[in-house]
Amino acid sequence: MVGLSGAVIRRQQFLIRCLGDYSGSSKNICNSTTIKMQSLLSGGSPSMEVDAVTILKSITPSLEPSRHKGQAGKIAVVGGCREYTGAPYFSAISALKIGADLSHVFCTKDAAPVIKGYSPELIVHPILEESYSVRDEDKKSVSAKVIEEVDKWMERFDCLVIGPGLGRDPFLLDCVSNIMKRARQSNVPMVIDGDGLFLVTNSLDLISGYPLAVLTPNVNEYKRLVQKVLQCDVNDLDGAQQLLSLARGVGGATILRKGGSDFISNGETVHAVSSFGSPRRCGGQGDILSGSVAVFVSWARQRAAKAEPSMSPTVMGCIAGSVLLRKAASHAFESNKRSTLTTDIIEHLGRSLEEFCPVSR
Repeated sequence: MVGLSGAVIRRQQFLIRCLGDYSGSSKNICNSTTIKMQSLLSGGSPSMEVDAVTILKSITPSLEPSRHKGQAGKIAVVGGCREYTGAPYFSAISALKIGADLSHVFCTKDAAPVIKGYSPELIVHPILEESYSVRDEDKKSVSAKVIEEVDKWMERFDCLVIGPGLGRDPFLLDCVSNIMKRARQSNVPMVIDGDGLFLVTNSLDLISGYPLAVLTPNVNEYKRLVQKVLQCDVNDLDGAQQLLSLARGVGGATILRKGGSDFISNGETVHAVSSFGSPRRCGGQGDILSGSVAVFVSWARQRAAKAEPSMSPTVMGCIAGSVLLRKAASHAFESNKRSTLTTDIIEHLGRSLEEFCPVSR
């Protein structure tokens, strides 16, 4: 494979796209061909494809009358500013739609009323501040108040989602950095997406060596991570090994590389999820994924506390979150085709999980 020219690779990719135009049973051929081709290009093998549905079933808790509020997961999203209010909502409401009992959002004061207006189901904390609203001489005290407020809740959370709709205001990012440090001190898992990835790419010490951190980069975010950590460009000819190296380079955090197939590694193995999915690429699907992964990571950790897991709970959470989103997206696309929106996919999360794990009555 090392000697393959760019033209040969482009022809292989064209073949994959052509296969994707067929329907019915040909879709299965396309899925199989896609993973084999991607594995070939990455220097891996088709065995990277994981039985994602079985893993999802193994960590999804049953619904029992004896359970009480909070046992199915308490998730907190840290994000949301003046410009971006949809992303934290998508992440937080997805967690509830999948089965978490409580979902919080820590956002700026400007974003809070908007997010509250989207849904009464969310617990919204308007505690974050941006630079424009804080005088330089007050920044230290305001930052301390933010941490003080978050500390009241931190021990209750099963997982944090850092980054949806966060923005890149310097003071706001400093405050979130301190929240992440507190989460590490409390051993709270973190799923980091969106502008949270911008933050950690420029401050790797926030997640370096923390095995409860999950990064969910898209193609551009992954490129920046590779350049920062490995000091090179993305190499899809040896993609599996590069993903392993990247996960090791950030100290064993789990990385979910989003794409036509999702690839997941914590520096020990690489797993692929390529089943289901949708050709529609509307904005907000990554926010659904971050909320989904947060729930499944919390469930996988609950399961690990009762029995020795076959793989890392963060890896299992990524695999389950990936396959559920892909299933919901496929259902939404069947109904809406080109007009599919993130809200359509969210409405199919419950149905998709029920198909995988029917509730016994």
